[in-house]
Amino acid sequence: MKSSWNIANILSLSRVFLAPLVMVFLTVRGLGTFEVRTAGREIIVNIGDIIAGIVFIVASITDAADGYFARKKGIVTNLGKFIDPIADKILVVAALVSLVELRRLSAWIVVIIVSREFIVSGVRMVAAAEGAVIAASKGGKAKTVSQIIAIVMMIFDIPGAMPVMWAAMILTVWSGMDYLIKGRDYFR
Repeated sequence: MKSSWNIANILSLSRVFLAPLVMVFLTVRGLGTFEVRTAGREIIVNIGDIIAGIVFIVASITDAADGYFARKKGIVTNLGKFIDPIADKILVVAALVSLVELRRLSAWIVVIIVSREFIVSGVRMVAAAEGAVIAASKGGKAKTVSQIIAIVMMIFDIPGAMPVMWAAMILTVWSGMDYLIKGRDYFR
């Protein structure tokens, strides 16, 4: 019997615990700032944003690493199948909600992204009740990568972050529609 406590699952669980740190460092002001001069401009950088961005990037890397270890070492477990997608959603939602609180992102965009996650999870549950598995699609993976890039850009307040978030939202809706189409037969 495989132990549920393996490197892949520990990496997945780490995202659950890193998500609140992203929120704290991103939303709690008062950690200090420093100035950066670039191209004749002065930019004030919040230390909390830097720490939150680094934590978010590290947590995002664990998403790729846990899958790699699970497949390479043959340690796929039911706990991993359960916690990995939930950990991803917790991390992304934590960052998005924090960005709304900072007024860097509109709440309606977050609602669309979160709604897609509920819909896809529901489709997968209905399919699972019928004994079928709807695997992650290329569109779903592209959605995840685009969301991570957009969130990192927004955390670091990089110019052009909003168009990237729009692209991520479009990919989010598109991949959600793809899952609905794949799962439509399970609703009959």
